[in-house]
Amino acid sequence: MRIAIPLPLLLRFRQARYMPAEAWDWLRGRRNPLLPPRWLRFVGGGDFATVGERFLQHFQRLAKLQPDEDVLDVGCGVGRIALALTTYLKPPGKYSGFDIVPEGIRWCQRHITPQFPHFQFQHADIHNAAYNPRGTARAESFAFPYGDASFDFVFLASVFTHMLPGGMRRYLQEVRRVLRPDGKCLATFFVLNSESRRLMAGTGSQFHFGHDLGGCFTVSPNRPEAAIAYEEDRLRVQILEAGLNLNAFYPGGWCGRERAMDGQDIVLLSAAVLHCRYLRNSCALLVTANQLPDHRQ
Repeated sequence: MRIAIPLPLLLRFRQARYMPAEAWDWLRGRRNPLLPPRWLRFVGGGDFATVGERFLQHFQRLAKLQPDEDVLDVGCGVGRIALALTTYLKPPGKYSGFDIVPEGIRWCQRHITPQFPHFQFQHADIHNAAYNPRGTARAESFAFPYGDASFDFVFLASVFTHMLPGGMRRYLQEVRRVLRPDGKCLATFFVLNSESRRLMAGTGSQFHFGHDLGGCFTVSPNRPEAAIAYEEDRLRVQILEAGLNLNAFYPGGWCGRERAMDGQDIVLLSAAVLHCRYLRNSCALLVTANQLPDHRQ
C-alpha cells in the first residue's frame, strides 16, 4: 500500500471504515482472534495470511530456516509474518520483532505473545515521515535492542523500501552485529539496474522511481519514504561495507518483471565477509567476487 498521508491519521480513517464489518464478523462468530482487525492491516497488499505464509516458504527455501532457530523480524508491523511463523518456530527457537508503529506492537503483545510466549515484540520510537512522523529516535543512529550475535536469522520485509540511505547503512551494520557467525539475513528492496530501469519505463511497472535524492531514488519528493529504491552497484557496496556477504538476488515483479518470486526484490545475506580490498589512493571498494548471483524463477 502506498501511504499518501501519515499512518496515524490513516489508521483513524481505516478504523471508522472497517469497524462495522469487524463488529458483524464478531456477532456471527467469524472473527479469527489471531488475525488483526482490518483497520490495523496497514502493511503491503494481498491477503494478510497468504503473504505471511509465502514469506515463511521463502525463509525455508532460500535461507533454510529451522524450527529451533532464533529469529529477528525488523519491522514486524502487526505480525503478518510472525503469525505464519507461530506454526513453525518451536522452543528453544524464539522470535523477536520490533516496529515503529505502536498500534501494531500493542496488538501483537496482546494477542500473539499470550498464546506463544517465545514470540516477543518491542516498540522502537524511530522517526519516519510516512509511518511514525512523531518518532524521537533516528534510524541513522538506532541500535537494535538485542545483544551481539543473538540471532540465527534476521529478516526485513518492506523495510529498506521505506528507508533513506543513512538509516539503511545503520540497519545493515546492526544486522551484522546481531547475527551469529553462521547466521543469514533475508531483506527486500527495490533494486535499480539496467533491466529494472528498462521495465520501469514501460506500462507494467507499479512504481516509477524518477526522483534522485542522492544515494537513493523515490517516487515522491514530497514524501520520499513512501517508496525508496537503490541502485544495485551502490547497494552491493553498502552491504559489503557493513560486513555482510551477498549470497543471492531474486528479482521481484514490482517493475513488471514476469515470473518473479515476489513483488519486491529479495536479497539473501550472510555474516561471512567476502574478500575485498580498498585502493588507498581512490578509497574505492573493489569486490573480488563475481556479480551478485541472479536467480530467476
